[in-house]
Amino acid sequence: MKRILLVAAIAVLASPGTFAQSKADVSGKWQLNVETSGGSGTPTVTFKQDGEKLTGHYSSATLGENDITGTMKDANITFTFTANVQGTSINVTYTGTVDKDTMKGTVSLGEVGEGSFTGKRQ
Repeated sequence: MKRILLVAAIAVLASPGTFAQSKADVSGKWQLNVETSGGSGTPTVTFKQDGEKLTGHYSSATLGENDITGTMKDANITFTFTANVQGTSINVTYTGTVDKDTMKGTVSLGEVGEGSFTGKRQ
């Protein structure tokens, strides 16, 4: 009887879904859709992921070209950069969750305000 219980326990532990979901890899190009009280935009972000560390590039008509840094922990993503808009520096922080080839969350634009975003891998 003990052997049957041991075999059953091993089968449960080895089955998919028992352990935490594998960490998401966001490497590559993403198209974002951003909505704020001041308007909307469709920036492009290219991520390079090394473990939990993110680096990359952000490109948009509103905030320009910026290098990013961030983290990817399990399904949680955070990335930041400082944009120069009409001579004013704005600290921009995106925080959200990733599900395979999509992401969603919030964006903080420093003192300018906040908004929401969704994204799709290209």
